[in-house]
Amino acid sequence: MAISTTDPLASVVALLKPEPSIAKLVNGAGRWRVERTNMASPFYCAMVEGTCLLTIRDCAPLVLETGDFVLVPEVLDFAMSSINPPPSGAPHLPLEIGPGMFSLGEQEAPTDVRCLVGHCSFASPDREMLVSLLPAVIHAPAHKRLIALVQMIQEETQSDRAARDMVLGRLLELLLVEALRSAESTMAEPGLLRGLGDPQLALALRQIHADLGASLSVQGLAAAAGMSRSTFFDRFRGEVGSTPMEYVAAWRMAVAKDMLVRGNIAMAELARRVGYGSVSSFSMAFSRHVGTPPGAFAARRQAV
Repeated sequence: MAISTTDPLASVVALLKPEPSIAKLVNGAGRWRVERTNMASPFYCAMVEGTCLLTIRDCAPLVLETGDFVLVPEVLDFAMSSINPPPSGAPHLPLEIGPGMFSLGEQEAPTDVRCLVGHCSFASPDREMLVSLLPAVIHAPAHKRLIALVQMIQEETQSDRAARDMVLGRLLELLLVEALRSAESTMAEPGLLRGLGDPQLALALRQIHADLGASLSVQGLAAAAGMSRSTFFDRFRGEVGSTPMEYVAAWRMAVAKDMLVRGNIAMAELARRVGYGSVSSFSMAFSRHVGTPPGAFAARRQAV
């Protein structure tokens, strides 16, 4: 998908290129616990019924209740369990009870937890930078729209209908946008959501995303935000987590990588679209930022 939107949040999600992986219904009964390690993938969970505990490495335990939704853009180690988990070391293998359906816990106990769990992947060649703009954990309590989207993803995953992969891709994009829109920007760590939560910084961020080929400077972005240069610089760094021109450079390189991978564009046109006056100046900047010339990067990625 070409990145042409002027909306910063939508353009980041589009550039991430979410792709479907796993979607399943998990039932819990009695005391249960499941752990995953070294995953390095996006994870989401929608609570259809009941209450459980989600523990993510380096984060405080999170109680999930009926109607809650949680998204972790990059989860490494995590555990889900009943509120009163079994003793450490107790067996906790899930039992597959149907296509995409799993049961956890005591088989003789009544089911008291039902949740829709999914994993996806981000196909962007600059996923690490893009993920760094997002909150580490997004928790949306009692969010019917997100629950409905996850249910649609679950149904589509289990189907064999025409254009299934395309539909799943679009649903995942919608899920990410809706989850990010639901996040409390004032509670999130520095990043894109915090920046967009500031009305003045949002004006500057929209200007950056509206036309990367324009001549962008701290002074010009400060003027767009209606702030002095020094105040804008400090607030941008504090809320977004990088200086304005670091953000501009990183976004330019992310878009350039995407265009290089998709191909079918002359290098001079690509350089112009991401704000460089010549192919040589773009190539130097790209090589410095990425560690390899743009042509070699494109050839390597397209060969994968």
